[in-house]
Amino acid sequence: MHKHNRAYLILLILLTWGIKAYAVKFDVVTAQSKVTIVYEEGRQNLDSITAHLLAQDIQRVTGYLPKVLTDINAAKGNVIIVGTAQSALLVKLNVNTASLKAKWETYALQVIDHPTKSINHALAIIGSDARGMAYGVFDISERMGVSPWYWWADVKPVQQKVLTLEIKAYTSAPPSVKYRGIFINDEDWGLQPWAAKTYEPETGDIGPKTYARIFELLLRLKANLIWPAMHPSTKAFYSYPGNAKVAADYQIEVGSSHAEPMLRNNVGEWNEKTMGHFNYVTNKQSVYNYWESRVKESSANNAIYTMGMRGVHDSGMEGVKGPKEAVPLLEQIIADQRGLLQKYVNRDATKVPQVFTIYKEVLDVYENGLTVPDDITLMWTDDNYGYIQRLSNAQEQQRKGGSGVYYHASYWGRPHDYLWLSTTSPGLMREEMMKAYDMNAREMWVLNIGDLKPCEYNMQLFLDMAYQAGNFESSRDLTQHLQRWCAAKWGAGKASHIRALLQRYYNLAWERRPEFMGWSQTEPTTKTNYTAYNHFAYGDEAANRVGAYQQLAQEASSIYNSTGMLNKDAFYELVYYPVNGASLINQKFLYRDKAYLYGKQNRLVAQEYAEKSRKAYQSIFTETEYYNHKLAGGKWNNIMSMQPRNLPVYQEPDLPAFNHKTSAESWGIAPEGWYGDTLQVSPATFTLPVISQLADKSYFVDVYLKKDTTLKWKAIPSQPWITLLNQGELTNQAGKRQIRTYVSINWKLLAKQPGLHSGKIDFTTAGKTYTVLVKADNLTSVKLAGYKGLIEKEGMVSIFASSYTGQKSDSHHWDTDITLGYSQHALIANYTKMHAAVDTNWATASHVSYDFYTLTDASRPQLSVFTVPTHPLNKNYGMRYAVSVDGSKPQVVNFKTEARSNEWKNNVLSNNAIRKINFPALKPGKHQLKLYVVDPGVIVDRFLINLTPDYKPAYSLIPENKL
Repeated sequence: MHKHNRAYLILLILLTWGIKAYAVKFDVVTAQSKVTIVYEEGRQNLDSITAHLLAQDIQRVTGYLPKVLTDINAAKGNVIIVGTAQSALLVKLNVNTASLKAKWETYALQVIDHPTKSINHALAIIGSDARGMAYGVFDISERMGVSPWYWWADVKPVQQKVLTLEIKAYTSAPPSVKYRGIFINDEDWGLQPWAAKTYEPETGDIGPKTYARIFELLLRLKANLIWPAMHPSTKAFYSYPGNAKVAADYQIEVGSSHAEPMLRNNVGEWNEKTMGHFNYVTNKQSVYNYWESRVKESSANNAIYTMGMRGVHDSGMEGVKGPKEAVPLLEQIIADQRGLLQKYVNRDATKVPQVFTIYKEVLDVYENGLTVPDDITLMWTDDNYGYIQRLSNAQEQQRKGGSGVYYHASYWGRPHDYLWLSTTSPGLMREEMMKAYDMNAREMWVLNIGDLKPCEYNMQLFLDMAYQAGNFESSRDLTQHLQRWCAAKWGAGKASHIRALLQRYYNLAWERRPEFMGWSQTEPTTKTNYTAYNHFAYGDEAANRVGAYQQLAQEASSIYNSTGMLNKDAFYELVYYPVNGASLINQKFLYRDKAYLYGKQNRLVAQEYAEKSRKAYQSIFTETEYYNHKLAGGKWNNIMSMQPRNLPVYQEPDLPAFNHKTSAESWGIAPEGWYGDTLQVSPATFTLPVISQLADKSYFVDVYLKKDTTLKWKAIPSQPWITLLNQGELTNQAGKRQIRTYVSINWKLLAKQPGLHSGKIDFTTAGKTYTVLVKADNLTSVKLAGYKGLIEKEGMVSIFASSYTGQKSDSHHWDTDITLGYSQHALIANYTKMHAAVDTNWATASHVSYDFYTLTDASRPQLSVFTVPTHPLNKNYGMRYAVSVDGSKPQVVNFKTEARSNEWKNNVLSNNAIRKINFPALKPGKHQLKLYVVDPGVIVDRFLINLTPDYKPAYSLIPENKL
């Protein structure tokens, strides 16, 4: 049939049915018309639940609560009809449901004129099934301006006296991932005490009232699965009969975590004293009976069964000595479990949803040859820090049960918890989960969201990707997603500012999470240590980080306090508290560092920094008290803890004793690059790093008191081309014990004088003079023969991976991601077409190249390559790339780590995997670095070429220097 004839036929059919084939206005609430909601009585409870929730959403927007009816004959005017494709009501009204036939969780929206004599217009919200219907209802709610987070984050809709929607006939696409949900975990410090003491005291626990709120949120986010809370602080989900009932009412699939087979909560339900060891070798019948009773109890529920066996709580299986010995036992266990499903749920066990979660030591068992029935979903996991450990190979992708991913946005365990603030990088989450999707992990996605709050945005992003993955194919899609998320809550006018603020918040946390700022670890728990941020070089890394966070906090405070701030409580929960909390914990530790380091130099200002550290800690306490007791009228009392597990990082700062000693000197100076400990006498002469015209940067000099006195000091440069603040006053008062001045060069005065120039600055007061030697290297563009690009600065060349100057690409190529790495411009070795070992024929291999220029005669240059610490796609690959300089033979590098190794721990704490490579001597001039693709999924962030042996350590990003 000709395409124009087909279009005409479709239009004719739509008109015949009375459905509008174009967008039409549907009045919900006007001065003349008030909508009525109708659903069919006697079907699943979710019809009634969603109909009444829709009525409440309309009331939230307009103030009017529509009538909700079950008799279509009693309705008149404009009507919203809610139901599934199987509804007799929709059949009676001749509503077309053909587009929904045999679809999973799909919905259609149709506006029908005069379906009955008394109804003017009907908006039909039709689901292919109950959840599809719910998603359609909440689609309409969002179009009205009601956020999925209206209750859990206090996002109030804009009030409208007149509410009219533009509706076009629409059928949703099926979800990208079949089962999508969350795992409530480590709930001990937030959700459980809040539910038990504040929201549901009648239960004294996370019970049906709390779960009803959670399940509503899941449906509003178009999710369908829960792994319930399971810590010792919470009774098992099935302990309260109302929990299972409310899950059935909301049509939520109930599963159980990686450590809890057959819907059992081992921590709360397995009693070793009365039941013996949780050991299938020595105590098989007790364990079998334990599983059998739960399968019988849950046989009529919407359930997804976790198969296999581990220890009682997130530990290895008892009764075996190693992974090889575990294989036959685990295969027998799975066979016995499937027998229970056949007996109580469905004679055809392949029709019962089952998942085998390959977490921690289970991966070793699986890789040792474990056979898992083909219909069981393989659930891959991340390493608890956002990096997926393994995905399906080509053969595994053909499994009937498919595969999925269990992913963390919150974690308790080695090497350190992150249970307080939500700082999982949206960019990393998008990259890893879309990689999983491309590798056909599309059956089940579960996100560990800890206490739910404050993981709101991570949860939204994760579930949005699971629902429609096609909206997240590019890293650039994240910017638009976050922009829309902000606009929906605080309006288009503030959305760009808040979005940019949150992006910087996540970027700073990528460098080091707030919970990791103590440089401590857990299991075993260690004391906090001094950070790796450099206080004496790179412009003072510590001060720069504190300043970046303070700027964020000031912006957040300004927005929060702005006149007419929309959704102020929501802003506090979703932006202000996490941003301010991250800023304050950074201040606590970095100011503590300064108190220690400056104390070693006998600076009086050390006491001031100690006080700033204490004040930062107290401010965290104050903000958390507000969150719990005053925010939203006390609604969230007990939800927020500033010290989950009471780890050392959360405690009051352990400040050094200020060992100030009487000194013959009343003052001192400390130029950038000087690390000395001088409790008594400072050197008389210091030397600043060479200041190059090509870098054109300034260096700081701290002038500080060592005694309680008042001094007026002067700085006298020997040359007119040396510029700085050349005088000031020091007193033993806060803010006046130290002053930082910056030395720079007036290059205009040296314009006609190429070469190296020497000068000095004399700092003088109280009969004492300190001298700082200054060198200015006036390299001109003539010397570089017109070169433009990356160039050496301070004996090193910093290169961001995305700054390549040439490339040779095939299907095995590098892609750019603007959300990853310290540089936020990383390169990813494309993985979509790489299902076989990659050929390393260097003459034809895909690569990118970087031109750079050196000024130093380097006899032993060293290249540091910084990669994002991802894991191989599967066991067929490593984490390899290759590099060469100036046409030398490429060196293949592999940064694959062993699980739980010290290297892995350091990698995930810093989001860095570093490899150092030595190269032959480099003469001054132009050079070229090449980066070759070897293994898929490798993410390269940046390079640092060290040309001199006296390289000063840096933790943060060293900027590129370009001409």
